Amino acid sequence: MGGRSADGAGFRHHWPVASVTFTSQLRRFTETPEVQTDAATLRDALSSAFEINPRLRGYVLDDQLHLRANVAVFIDGVRVRDRESLADALGRDSRVHVLQALSGG
Repeated sequence: MGGRSADGAGFRHHWPVASVTFTSQLRRFTETPEVQTDAATLRDALSSAFEINPRLRGYVLDDQLHLRANVAVFIDGVRVRDRESLADALGRDSRVHVLQALSGG
């Protein structure tokens, strides 16, 4: 990602991008890459991570491609409420955290 300056010189800009991180609970089962993406929605950002590790999809999404019941996602510190369409908008520098809830006693 980058571009040229207004005068056409070779100066490259580093535009802010959203990042997606997964908590250590998921790392017990599969590789969880930290992803830098220019995705506009949560669904697209997650898809970027699944392109790197397709196996991760099954730990995060169910058969209907909705968030699994034991998964929580936060965008810029706010919990995602739409667990089905995953259409929550991301800003250019949003921070997405994907957590797998722990259970047991």
